[in-house]
Amino acid sequence: MEKRYSLTQAVQTPAKKIAYEEALNEEQFRVVTAGGGPTLVLAGPGSGKTRTLTYRVSYLIQKEIQPRNILLVTFTVKAAREMLDRVEKILGYRPDGLWGGTFHHIGNMILRQHPKSMGRTSAFGILDEEDAKDLITACMNDLKLSTTKTRFPQANVLESIFSLAVNTCRTLEDVVSDCYSQFTDLIPAIERIWAGYKERKRRANVLDYDDLLTELLSLLRNNPKAGQGYSKQFQYVLVDEYQDTNRLQLELIKEFSRVHGNILAVGDDAQSIYAFRGAEVKNLLEFPTIFPGTTIYRLETNYRSTPEILRLANASIQFNSKQFPKELHAVKGPGEIPALVPLADARQQAAFVAQRVLELREEGIPLQEIAVLFRARFQSAELELELAKRNIPYLVRGGVRFFEQAHIKDILAHLKILVNPQDEMAWQRTLQIQEGIGSGYARRIWEAIASASNPLQEAIRGRDVGALPSRTQAGWKRFINMFQELTNPAVSGQPVEAILAILRAGYEEYLKTHFKNASERREDLEQLMNLASHYESVERFVEDLALREPFKGETITGWEEPDEFLVLSTIHQAKGLEWSVVFLIGLVEGQMPHAKAIEDTNALEEERRLFYVAVTRTKSQLYLTYPLTRYTYQRGEVLMRPSSFIQELPEELYELWRVSSPDQTSSWNLDP
Repeated sequence: MEKRYSLTQAVQTPAKKIAYEEALNEEQFRVVTAGGGPTLVLAGPGSGKTRTLTYRVSYLIQKEIQPRNILLVTFTVKAAREMLDRVEKILGYRPDGLWGGTFHHIGNMILRQHPKSMGRTSAFGILDEEDAKDLITACMNDLKLSTTKTRFPQANVLESIFSLAVNTCRTLEDVVSDCYSQFTDLIPAIERIWAGYKERKRRANVLDYDDLLTELLSLLRNNPKAGQGYSKQFQYVLVDEYQDTNRLQLELIKEFSRVHGNILAVGDDAQSIYAFRGAEVKNLLEFPTIFPGTTIYRLETNYRSTPEILRLANASIQFNSKQFPKELHAVKGPGEIPALVPLADARQQAAFVAQRVLELREEGIPLQEIAVLFRARFQSAELELELAKRNIPYLVRGGVRFFEQAHIKDILAHLKILVNPQDEMAWQRTLQIQEGIGSGYARRIWEAIASASNPLQEAIRGRDVGALPSRTQAGWKRFINMFQELTNPAVSGQPVEAILAILRAGYEEYLKTHFKNASERREDLEQLMNLASHYESVERFVEDLALREPFKGETITGWEEPDEFLVLSTIHQAKGLEWSVVFLIGLVEGQMPHAKAIEDTNALEEERRLFYVAVTRTKSQLYLTYPLTRYTYQRGEVLMRPSSFIQELPEELYELWRVSSPDQTSSWNLDP
């Protein structure tokens, strides 16, 4: 849980003299000691924004602003705890009554005092994501919606639709039409489910996470006494990571700061990369318009990276037209020039990264100080195979390994049945993908055919599996029809054709109805097919993937630190983190920037911000890599263009490495 200090010791502890000018640089000092009014602090990466915010809180308290009159809003529980702990260390005591936490935490604290305003009691419960999905499922069952003709979105997808509508202050119809167009025909039914969901929450005396914000905004706007009271109480409002705020959060900030107008927002438009979650960079870009009389400060002194890294970052982000221009300056001395490394294809890219990682470790850089970043999850597939081949331990930050993702395992389970018809776990997984077949009926079906020497052939021949309900019978029939297609010699011997047949037989639709990020998962399956295109048989493909991680769960000789892992991460998951060395892979047009962004100016600028965030994660070494060709199952070998973000860069900002390898096992020849 988040922390709100409430120790009476605060008023009994003598004030500690703080040497602000010695503790802060000149830029930070100006922010910390600024006057009131609306203030926007443009804090570049590695510029000490957390230090600035916490010293600002301490400064206000030492200026005799009561802690209960200060509101510090953060985006994560971890950030809130860290900031409040830092304030305590700076002051030398715990400030009694300081309001600090996430938007949801603040909402919970206030709403507990005003439950009647939303038709609840003060003991209202809070639904986590799993609880919310269960309640949405109950609402779907209440309405007895027919889902036999058309696959209906699952509860987790509906929850995502509802949440996006709430946080962006848009209608459900607009959100579905713009972001989930495959469900446009189902909008009336989805609206009925949403209405039922709201009513069930009211009757159960519960709120979900989004309600904590919507009900808070309603209270502040519609209850004059409460709205005026809290706005008057919060004499100073400070907001961290302001570039990540959505429309709903902006409205809350406006209400909190309405009386005094002392709103200080810290953020960086160049690091706004979460539009897909509803974040709006215009909240920051339009801050001076939203809050007239704004004073703007810049934190441009970077304590993380070398001058060479920052020059490249500065040169890239200048191409964004919608921004507050700023230029990062390094505290560190000169370092290595970033390396630009063209490779023949994705497999050679993976081999280069793996070998260079081993060389860096030999030079004394621990694996955990090295990260490989990528725009999309599928870009790590070849690399994961290469790391497994070389026994290099790695972890995927904020997610699971490529081949352990649910949709990849679903497809592989189908292929495993073709190779080994007696694989019970594969049967259980594939059966339950079919609508109408749950774990119980999947087990019953398997038990009915398990004794056969070839359960798959027995199933296709029409083996009696006992009486099944109509929906389960329909799912079983679809399953049989699919495997009749998969066992066709023209399909079963070709891994790509087999995967395509699985998609055509219903898995393509399954992706859309069961996963919030269906399009990204479809890209992953495209990559799986690209990998499969190198194999002449399903058997060999399945066998190689099964052997991809011989070290997993074992003690690896030669590694001094058993907990030492190379970090793999999407750029989105890497924001706010730093490493000594960063590899940014897959820098080709259509992948970085993403193909969908190339014709959309706003989307393209966000993609460039992604590139900016990625290159500023490193302290000292940066490797920018891209494959010159890509093999696809559809068109064979395709020439790739380097990312426009690379083409924009002046050549003096990087060192071009030419990598040659006579074969896949030889040493690399690196020619800077």
